[in-house]
Amino acid sequence: MKANQLSRLIQINHVLAKHRLDEVIKAIHLLRPLRYFSFLSPHRWRNKQSTLPRGERLRLALQDLGPIFVKFGQVLSTRRDLLPPDIANSLAKLQDQVAPFPAEQAKQLIDKAYEAESLNELFAHIEPEPLASASIAQVHAATLKNGEQVVIKLVRPGIEPIIKRDIALLYTLASFAERYWSEGKRLRPREIVAELEKNLFDELDMLREASSASQLQRNFEGTTLLYVPKIYWKLTKPNILVQERIYGTPISDTEGLIAKGVDMAKLAEMGVEIFFTQVFKHSFFHADMHPGNIMVDIHDPKKPKYVAVDFGIMGTLSPDDQRYLAENFLAFFNHDYRRVAELHVQSGWVPADTRLDEFEAAIRSVCEPIFARPLKEISFGQLLLRLFQTARRFNMEVQPQLVLLQKTLLNIEGLGRDLYPDLDLWKTAKPILETWMKEKMGWQAALRTLQQEAPHWAETLPEMPRLLYDLSKRAQEGQFNVNLASADIQQLRKEIKQASYRSAAVTAGAAFLVGAAVITGLDGYATTMFAGLPILSWVFGLWGLGLIYFSISKKS
Repeated sequence: MKANQLSRLIQINHVLAKHRLDEVIKAIHLLRPLRYFSFLSPHRWRNKQSTLPRGERLRLALQDLGPIFVKFGQVLSTRRDLLPPDIANSLAKLQDQVAPFPAEQAKQLIDKAYEAESLNELFAHIEPEPLASASIAQVHAATLKNGEQVVIKLVRPGIEPIIKRDIALLYTLASFAERYWSEGKRLRPREIVAELEKNLFDELDMLREASSASQLQRNFEGTTLLYVPKIYWKLTKPNILVQERIYGTPISDTEGLIAKGVDMAKLAEMGVEIFFTQVFKHSFFHADMHPGNIMVDIHDPKKPKYVAVDFGIMGTLSPDDQRYLAENFLAFFNHDYRRVAELHVQSGWVPADTRLDEFEAAIRSVCEPIFARPLKEISFGQLLLRLFQTARRFNMEVQPQLVLLQKTLLNIEGLGRDLYPDLDLWKTAKPILETWMKEKMGWQAALRTLQQEAPHWAETLPEMPRLLYDLSKRAQEGQFNVNLASADIQQLRKEIKQASYRSAAVTAGAAFLVGAAVITGLDGYATTMFAGLPILSWVFGLWGLGLIYFSISKKS
C-alpha cells in the first residue's frame, strides 16, 4: 500500500471514529489494526452526534470524507436490496454540493480553453457567481455575442488526482471485502467500485456529456414529452460544456404546478412514459433523474413538457437484458411466477442448477401480498427490490448493469407519486411493454431481421458449398481440430501457476525459518553473533519472512 493511501486510510479511520461507527471499522479488515487509535481521539468522547441513528452517522461521515465518498454513498443508496432500510434512506439524502472555486479561477479555466480566441469575441457577459457547484463541476450563466443565453459547465480543477486516489483506495477496500466478508464474492464490490469509477470519469468528459445530450435530443425529436437543451458544439471542450440556458418550474414544486393549473395526473403519467420509452425503445436512458435535474415547461399548462439537464450519467441495456426485463414485468403482472423463475435462470442471474419449483414458490410468497393491493398502490421499484432480496437466498449475483436502472425507476416512481398519489404506473407501462414485445418478437420483427441479414446472406451463401466440402474433407483426413482454449481457461491456468509459486514460496520461507531456529539452538555453535543470535539465523529468518510476505502480498 502506498504512503498516500495509508494516510488516507488513517483519515478514514479518524472520521469513522469521530462519528462512533465502530461496527464499520471492525467490518473493514484493513481498518482493524487502526481501531485502537480511535480510543485516543477526543471526538470519540465529545461528539454529540454519537446519539444519532447509525444511518445518519454514516451519511455525515461520508460527507466529511469528501465528494468521492459522497458519490460512493449515493451509489450505495440505490442498492436497497443489500442495505438495511434505515441506512439506505439516510444515504439517499446525500447531496453532491461543495463550495464553489473562485470566480477568478473559473475565468482562467475559460481563458485557457479558448486560448486561440478572445472571450470578448465569444461571450457578451459571464456571470462571476456560479448558478450551482458540485464535486465534479460548477455552472456559470453567460450571454453570447448574439444575445443567446447559455450556461457554462466547468470541470473542477485538480479533481482528477483526488478521484484516482480515492478510487484506488476503494478498490483495495473492496478486494479485502471480497476476501474476508462472507457476502463479498456474491455482491461483487469491486464491480460496484468499477461502476462508480466509470461514472466519475464519464462525468469529467464534457464532450461525452454533450454527445449524450445530443443523442437524447434526437431520440425525443418530434415528441411533446421531453425537451433537451441545445448544445453549442463549437464552444464545447473536453473540460467545458456550453449549452442553452433553459427555464422552467422545478418538478418538486408541486404547489406551484397545481397553482398554474397543470394536469398533475397527466404529468405523472408522462414521466413514466418517458422512462419506459428510454429503456425499452431507445435503450439509452437518463440515469440521474432526481428532482434537481428535472423541470417542467408550463407555457401551456394543459400540455406540460418535461425539461432535463445534466447528462453526465446515462444508462444502457443490452437487447438480452431488455427482453428479460420486459418479459419479467409482463409475467409479474400476469401472475406467471413460473415464467419469472425461468427467466432468471435463462438470463444467468441465478445459477443454472436452481430448483425452479422452490424459486417459483419464493417469488409467489413475495408477490401475492403485494398484488392483493390496488394497482395504484403497487410500487414497481419496491417489487424489484423485494424480488432481489428473495433471489439472494438462491445465490443471485449482483447485476451491475441493472443498478442504474433500479435507481432511475425508484426516482421516477417516487416523483410520479409525489405529483399524483393515485398514479397507476402499470396502466401507463403495460401498453409500452406490450408494443415493444410485439415489435421485437412478432412476425414483423422476424421480417425486419430477414431484411437486415439478407445482404450478408447473399454474400456468404455462394461460398457455403465450398466451405462445407473443405470441412468434411478435413474431418475425413483427421485434420479437424476443436480449439477449447478460451480466455477463462487461460485465466485458470494463470491462477493455478501463481498459486503454485505462492505455495513454493511459503514452503521455502518456512524451511528457512526452521533452519534459522535450528542454527540458533545448536549447542556450542561458534559463529559471529548479533543481538544474541547467530548471523546465519538472522539471514535465514529474514529471508524466510520475506518469502512468506511475498507470497501473501501476491495473493492480495
